[in-house]
Amino acid sequence: MLSLRGSSRSSAIFKPLLAFQRKPLLISPRNLSRSSPRRNLCFSLKPSDRNGLTSASSTSETYVLDDTPMSGMEDVLVSYIFGKKRATEVAHSVWKLVVKKGDTVIDATCGNGYDTLALLKMVSDELGRGCVYAMDIQKDAIVNTNSLLEESVNANERDLVKLLPICHSELDKVVPEKASVRLVAFNLGFLPGGDKAIITKPETTLLALEAAKETVMPGGLISLVVYVGHPGGWQEWETIQAFASGLPVDEWVCCKFQILNKPWAPIPVFLFKR
Repeated sequence: MLSLRGSSRSSAIFKPLLAFQRKPLLISPRNLSRSSPRRNLCFSLKPSDRNGLTSASSTSETYVLDDTPMSGMEDVLVSYIFGKKRATEVAHSVWKLVVKKGDTVIDATCGNGYDTLALLKMVSDELGRGCVYAMDIQKDAIVNTNSLLEESVNANERDLVKLLPICHSELDKVVPEKASVRLVAFNLGFLPGGDKAIITKPETTLLALEAAKETVMPGGLISLVVYVGHPGGWQEWETIQAFASGLPVDEWVCCKFQILNKPWAPIPVFLFKR
C-alpha cells in the first residue's frame, strides 16, 4: 500500500484515494531511499511480503523528495488518478520540476513534435541559451516536428532545436561528450498517425537506456511513457522494468505509475539520477 503525506491539502486528497486503494492505480517507487529532515512531500510506505501485499504488522518508513517546489503537481496527479489527465501530461509536469532555463535536454523519440516543443519552452531563455536534441528514426516524424516548430516558435527558439534522423539507441553519438544533459525523454511505441507497424523495439530501447544512463547528469531524469497495447509493447515494457529494477539504489530513484484495471494504458516511468 502506498499513501502520500505532505501539506494538509495533499493529505486530505491523497489519503482517501491511496491509503484505502479506492482507485485502482499503482504508484510504485522501486528504490526510493530515506532522507532527513522532512521537506515538501513524503511517501509513507510499508514493506511488502513476498506476494507483493502489505503486511499489517509492517513498520512504516518515510521516503522524502527534495525541496523542489511541487506547485501544480498534486493537481495533475489527482486528475490522472481520476482519468482526467493523460500520461504525457504527468510526464510534462515532472519535467518542469527538473528542467531549468538554459539546460540541454534530449527528446529521444520526437514523434509529431509535441514533447520537443514542450521541452524547448522549458529550456529556452532570454539570452538564447538552452538546447534540445530531438531525434526519430522515421522521416515523417522529423518533418512533422519541424513543421510544428516552424509554426509555433520564432527563429531564435527554433535554432535551439537540433533535429536528427537517427534511432534513439544512438543518442550518445550525437550529444557532445561533455554536455550536461538534464533530461532524456522517451515516448515509445509507434508514431501517432503513422505506420503502426514501425515501432520502438526492446533491444534498441535497452541500448538507448544504457546510453541515457551515462549521458544524463546527476540531478537529472530519464523519463519514459511506455505504450503496451500494441504487438511488441509488453515485451518492451518488461525490458524497461528489468533495466530500471537493476539500477543501484544509492544512485537512482525509479518510479512507475500504472493503472491496475486498465492493463493496456500507457505507463509513465521516471528514473531520477542522484
